[in-house]
Amino acid sequence: MLAWNRARWVGAVCAALLATTLAACQGSPDAGSGGPPPEAGRSPSGYGAVFLAADECSSRGHDTFTEVPCRSERAVARVTARYDGKVADGPTCPARTDFVLHISEGRPSLVGNDGTDAGEIPQGYACMRNLEPPHPGDPGGGGGPRTIVGDCVYAAGRGQVRETACDGSGKEKPRYRVAAAAVDRAKCPALTALYVTLGGSEPVGCAVRV
Repeated sequence: MLAWNRARWVGAVCAALLATTLAACQGSPDAGSGGPPPEAGRSPSGYGAVFLAADECSSRGHDTFTEVPCRSERAVARVTARYDGKVADGPTCPARTDFVLHISEGRPSLVGNDGTDAGEIPQGYACMRNLEPPHPGDPGGGGGPRTIVGDCVYAAGRGQVRETACDGSGKEKPRYRVAAAAVDRAKCPALTALYVTLGGSEPVGCAVRV
C-alpha cells in the first residue's frame, strides 16, 4: 500500500450507482429525482491529499471503488466534480455524469511516508465519468443520475417515469423523449406530451412521444 513516494492513506468509500429511477410527474413538475445513493460497500484505498478529488480516477470492483492514478491500467472512471455533504443537500452533478459515488466519513488507518496521516475523510460524493464507453449519462444513454435533454423515459406508474435507452436496447422501450428544457411548463413546445423534472435553472423537461 505504500509503494508510491508520497503520503498515502486508507479511506472508506461507499460506492453506489445512483438508481436510474428518476421521478417525474405529469401533473406536478416539482417531483424530486431521488435521494442520495445508498451504501454499497467499503474499500480500503487512497493516494493523494484529498480522497477522490476532482480529476482523480478510480478502479472498480464488484461493489467497491478504489482511488488509483489515472494512468493506471486499473483506472476506469474520472472524478468530474467532488462535493462535501449529502447528495440531497449539495450541488447537482454535471449533466453527463455516468454515476455518483457516496463517500462515507472516516479516518485513515495508515500513515504516509512522513509519519503523519492525511486527516479525516469528510462525508461527500464524487460525480464520475467513465474513461471509456458506455456512457449512460450521455443524452439517450439510458442511465446516469440526472435526466437531461435528449434522454428517453417510460411511464413507471403513479405519475412517475424512468429513464431508458433511446435506441431501445434497455429492458423497457422508450415512450417519450425529452426534447427541450424550460423554466416552466408554459414555455414548453406545443407538441409536449409529458413534463419531466430536470432540476437546474430550467427545471422542466418537455417530452414528446416517440
